[in-house]
Amino acid sequence: MTVTLQRDVPVAIVTIDNPPVNATSQSVRAGLMTVLEQIDADAGIKTVILAGAGRTFVAGGDIKEFSAPPVPPHLPDVLNAMEASAKPWIAALNGTALGGGLEMSMTCHMRIATPETQLGLPEVNLGLIPGAGGTVRLPRLIDPTEALTMIASGKPISASHALRLGLIDKMSDDPVQAAKDLASKAVTTRTLQRAVRPVDQTSFDAVKARLHKKARGQISVGAAIRSVERAMTLPAQLALDAERAAFLELKASEQSAALRHVFFAERATLADPRCNGPSRDIASVGVIGGGTMGAGIATAFLRAGYPVHMVEREAGAVGTARKRVQDILEQGRKRGLLAQVQLDSMHNRFRASDRYGDLDEVDLVVEAVFEDIAVKRAVFAQLDEVTKPRAILATNTSYLDVNQIAGAVADPARVIGLHFFSPAHIMKLLEIVTPDKVADDVIATAAKLAKRLGKIGVLAGVCDGFIGNRIMCSYRHEADVLLLEGALPWEVDAAMREYGFAMGIYEMQDMAGLDIAWATRARRAETAPRDDGYVTVADSLCENGWFGRKTDKGWHDYADGQAIPSKDTAKIIAEAREMKGVSPRPLTPDQIMDRILSRLRMEADQVLADGVARQPSDIDVVMINGYGFPRWRGGPFFTAK
Repeated sequence: MTVTLQRDVPVAIVTIDNPPVNATSQSVRAGLMTVLEQIDADAGIKTVILAGAGRTFVAGGDIKEFSAPPVPPHLPDVLNAMEASAKPWIAALNGTALGGGLEMSMTCHMRIATPETQLGLPEVNLGLIPGAGGTVRLPRLIDPTEALTMIASGKPISASHALRLGLIDKMSDDPVQAAKDLASKAVTTRTLQRAVRPVDQTSFDAVKARLHKKARGQISVGAAIRSVERAMTLPAQLALDAERAAFLELKASEQSAALRHVFFAERATLADPRCNGPSRDIASVGVIGGGTMGAGIATAFLRAGYPVHMVEREAGAVGTARKRVQDILEQGRKRGLLAQVQLDSMHNRFRASDRYGDLDEVDLVVEAVFEDIAVKRAVFAQLDEVTKPRAILATNTSYLDVNQIAGAVADPARVIGLHFFSPAHIMKLLEIVTPDKVADDVIATAAKLAKRLGKIGVLAGVCDGFIGNRIMCSYRHEADVLLLEGALPWEVDAAMREYGFAMGIYEMQDMAGLDIAWATRARRAETAPRDDGYVTVADSLCENGWFGRKTDKGWHDYADGQAIPSKDTAKIIAEAREMKGVSPRPLTPDQIMDRILSRLRMEADQVLADGVARQPSDIDVVMINGYGFPRWRGGPFFTAK
């Protein structure tokens, strides 16, 4: 049974037991309706405690049911019946209370949570809004601006934050026992009978504008905002009816289908049997290189609880590298992401030196030095001498041949690629690059590391650029060809943003620094002659010392951090057109995007055919999480359906 009733008169304990996350599937909904009837018929029961079995309360609905016709009883009907009960219900929350789980708790008359509990309404991440009263009840329990933020961003909050807001009534390590202790004091104050909390309209409007801007075309965000506004102005029942209608409309939308596709795709990237076999124990980590990438990687491992020893090649760089990591950690504290006790722990677990021999006992080393095959092979040769034989050696290379790097060590079975995306402590994507001779237990270890680091790990084969950079280079070249044909960088960027990308390809290059790609192109030119289709504009910018944001000039000019069209760049593009004998023509945003997407999909097809990616959905995940492809479109393969 997924719902059980335990009588401890005058208290009854209702437990939802639907592993793994106690989703509100049809059996749970039906079970709750059954126990509601039993409770209402039992005069001896005065108070009801609602709990979730295992490590979570209720983490939302069963997403697999979303693609099928709904089967009664429907969640809104169940929750309305719970709230209308003549006997008070107390929600004992543990682990997570998300989506329908949080909606369920808000129909209860009191909420008690463990300090570790996370509470949220993440439906917008699936192209939906709460459909069982969440947008109507939450503004009656907490400040409407805070409610708007939770609902339209989809981000969960901590139990301590929820207590400050008034969403929960108490924190306890044992919420069921705490509920028993308070049972005699519980009263049936119904959430829907409360007035909406007073709102600071200026703050509300500012949050609304920020959410609209960040949505970049995702319709569920706007629907969430409108639903909260209705809850603030309409009678409760009318607001509930409108919320449900909006939920059902969104559920049938292409955007929701796309976001559900991404939800399942992200959970299927490590389904390969090699990811789930025996693994090696990782107790401590070494990082080679303390630049921006190395510092981000070190931070990611520190946040995951690992001791980290960073090695710089020169003694003079050690202090700078150490400070770079400390600054990232301090930024996390200032933003409220880290408590002081966590920060102190990370500082205590971090060491930096210029001695490779200090890595003799670590279980994993991640190399993050300059993108040069000779440099990396030299690093791995040194690591081969000082590390213990079972230590895993990983390279963070974003383009280079991991097989060649593995060839620098006596046992290439212990070498793997861990391609982090910058900033490494923030970006979710991790390409796990599998060279020919890597051991299965090394792959399994990398997969487990990805999960512990909070990353979305995707297996990738060895080729120039692996999955993401190979595809990105392809459509970046297509964008360069568009410049010759008549487009300008800011027009390409605007078209990509309008489509839903987080930023355009040229804005992204300016942010990364044009000099890095310039050096890579120069190295490749030594072994691969450039064909007639090569576009020289980026090289010309770099020859002028225009490297992007770091020099306030690149594809765009920059003033006060804002990108503006560059007359100098336009002149260089015009000269390149003249040199190629091309007569420019106007290109519409749709024409620009048709070309970019066509090239992107063509290369993605080839990546799949070459076996570099395991499945189409993996490519969707990579392009969304690493390159800003609009999540609500589902990825390049999903959009091609």
